[in-house]
Amino acid sequence: MNVKKQNLKSWFKSGSPWVWMTASGVSIAVIMTVGLLAVIATRGLAHFWPADVIQASYQVPGEAPRLMAGELVQAEQVTRARLASAGLPVDVQGGEFMTRELFKVGNRDINGADFSWVVDEWMKDASTPKDIVAVERREWGNFYGYLVNVKENGKLVAEGDAAWDELQKRIARIDQLYSQISTLQKKDIGRINYGLEGLRLKQRKLELDKQLDATSQANLDAERAQWDAEYKVLEAQLLDLHNQFNRDSVTLKTVDGTEKEMSLGTVVRAYMPNAMGTTEKLGFYFSKVWEFVSDEPREANTEGGIFPAIFGTVMMTLIMAVIVTPFGVLAAIYLREYAKQGPMTRIIRIAVNNLAGVPAIVYGVFGLGFFVYVLGGSIDSLFFPEAAPAPTFGTPGLLWASLTLAILAVPVVIVATEEGLARIPLALREGSLALGATKAETLWKVVLPMASPAMMTGLILAVARAAGEVAPLMLVGVVKLAPALPVDGNYPYLHLDQKIMHLGFHIYDVGFQSPNVEAARPLVYATALLLVLVIALLNLSAVFIRNHLREKYKALDH
Repeated sequence: MNVKKQNLKSWFKSGSPWVWMTASGVSIAVIMTVGLLAVIATRGLAHFWPADVIQASYQVPGEAPRLMAGELVQAEQVTRARLASAGLPVDVQGGEFMTRELFKVGNRDINGADFSWVVDEWMKDASTPKDIVAVERREWGNFYGYLVNVKENGKLVAEGDAAWDELQKRIARIDQLYSQISTLQKKDIGRINYGLEGLRLKQRKLELDKQLDATSQANLDAERAQWDAEYKVLEAQLLDLHNQFNRDSVTLKTVDGTEKEMSLGTVVRAYMPNAMGTTEKLGFYFSKVWEFVSDEPREANTEGGIFPAIFGTVMMTLIMAVIVTPFGVLAAIYLREYAKQGPMTRIIRIAVNNLAGVPAIVYGVFGLGFFVYVLGGSIDSLFFPEAAPAPTFGTPGLLWASLTLAILAVPVVIVATEEGLARIPLALREGSLALGATKAETLWKVVLPMASPAMMTGLILAVARAAGEVAPLMLVGVVKLAPALPVDGNYPYLHLDQKIMHLGFHIYDVGFQSPNVEAARPLVYATALLLVLVIALLNLSAVFIRNHLREKYKALDH
């Protein structure tokens, strides 16, 4: 017995239990992380798969039967008492549980809702007809029904079996027209509007400076006339494109016989999911995933893509990194290399460490009050008086969002850089000074290169925290919908005063502010997965650079 106790004591003294506990904790954390990502990926990516459309007869006890069609979204077991409390005519004397299913029935402009709960026991004659059509629309969500005919300017073009091929050809034509209209509106007409606004501000500036004479006015009028003439040409092109865009229409019939004629300009795609093979479904799936990451949102952010949010997140994070790195590094260099190590320096270090624990929303309030109202308002009064009363920089935008995140992340960079500087051996500094280098040269050519991996570590931590923040950004530049990117062909090309979209805020908006909760739920998972991937990509890029620097200066460290 004493031998066993002695062995147990020796085992504890060896530290093996703590190694196993640490390994177990890491394993549990990895399993939980992988499990969470798996759940998010499964629920998010499954949304893009073309599910079969089920048609069935549905009869609530005491009511007449009706035909319904839709995609099965989820099924769950609920108690009869719960269904009865919801007002359904359920026999509470039966079994304890019943199955209810959530169907995406579409046809919101006819039914009033995209989704409907049904009781499985009340469904009869369920089938998956090959010729039922699912139509994805730019507004009003999906439409499910049977193709009747295709028309051009109100005249019948095709019906019956021939209508399907004709419909696909005309949808492809609509896609091309939509792309041309979008380019014309955003690029060409947007450039003209930007030029006209510049002329207005230029004229207003001359008026404020009391330099608007007859010659200046004539030059402005001539330039404005040139812009107007170009706009009239583009306006005529746009009107012609819109007429072609709204030329065709399609008529569909719901499963209960109601006919609906809709302009093909409102249709994104039409497909027969029940007739698609595995290869066709895979092609459809990847096209939907690509649309999600490359297109603009529509239908209150519950349809389409989220490219503006991806772009805004990456752009803001990169600008934040460019701002936070030099300021954090300079502050760390001063505290470690130049500041007198006394009570004041210790107080500053304590303050820096405490700043890392300040709630993010406090930084947002500070950014709104100082950057937007004080700094931005001052910039407007000094450099953009002609734009008043409309603010230029005195309103939330990309620059202020990036600066707010930089202040939020700078303590992390300072601490990591200081630790890196402290690890540089004193012998290297003294050797450099002994060879005749100045302190500044030693710092620039010896100390900073060797501390660069620690700087990159601080930047990685800063990016990881800042890219996922939402609360402060709601106050300083991120909005629900901003399809126009802050980068375009108009000078100065990067518009730091423009508002942006953000993946984190998009998740909050779609998940908690959407009027169509059921349609938004899978997009929350998909966007969350994409946010994790974006942050991981940014971090991996920084890790690659850090490892490269670490290998480069490893020889000097020894």
